[in-house]
Amino acid sequence: MNTFQAFLLGIVQGLTEFIPVSSTAHLLIAGKLLGLPSDDRTFAFNIIIQMGTVLAMLIFFWHDIYEISKAFLLGIYHKKPFENLNAYLGWLVIAATIPAGVVGLVLNQFVKDMSGDPLLWAGVRLLFTAILLAVVEYFDKKSRVLESATWADALSVGLFQVLAIFPGASRSGSTMAGAMFRGFDRPSAARFAFLMSAPILLVAGLYETIQAILLPNTTEFLPILLTGFVTSAIIGWLAIRWLLGYLRKHSLYVFALYCFMAGLLVLFLK
Repeated sequence: MNTFQAFLLGIVQGLTEFIPVSSTAHLLIAGKLLGLPSDDRTFAFNIIIQMGTVLAMLIFFWHDIYEISKAFLLGIYHKKPFENLNAYLGWLVIAATIPAGVVGLVLNQFVKDMSGDPLLWAGVRLLFTAILLAVVEYFDKKSRVLESATWADALSVGLFQVLAIFPGASRSGSTMAGAMFRGFDRPSAARFAFLMSAPILLVAGLYETIQAILLPNTTEFLPILLTGFVTSAIIGWLAIRWLLGYLRKHSLYVFALYCFMAGLLVLFLK
């Protein structure tokens, strides 16, 4: 892998991590098109650039995360855990994190075994994401806002987030679908989904980053890693900003159609 390839993959990761089209599937496809081997270096690189998009999300929502964290801790200190909306949202974040965390630990080996034919799973999951987005868009009531969030909403997002642990799944698509299933309007669904998925993304990303760094010779291509990391972080931040604006006036059907066509193309090439 060279610096230009790292730059291109960083763009792919940044664009597709938050736009509901599956970053994993697109990295697999881009890697194949660029002729990159499925070795430890490519694995380490993919992990590092995913952390770039996690950083982008933390920066974009830093004020929300700070206010929620502060209110959550103050609520515990004052022995009034639900004293305001932000403290309440802190508990909802924990509730949404538990399902994916438990299932991820229990099915870790099973998910790894499923990754034996990544392109096949990428195609299948893209088609599944297309159907999921089309269904929730068709039936969504598009009326609720973040301030109306409940325990049931957090559980819904958490259960839908479980889908994202499988190869080729779109985490943003799954979590947004979980929120829209509960009747949130699109921008609120996206914001709610991103906030609910932040802890699991951060913890899982840090764990996988440590594993990647421990691989032999990882530090030898540090400039390439940094290129991909910085690129994915910048593009990821811009993608979040664009997506939240887009969803105010547009539906998810365009993403559903894109996933459907991409899934068919991947399976045809496979």
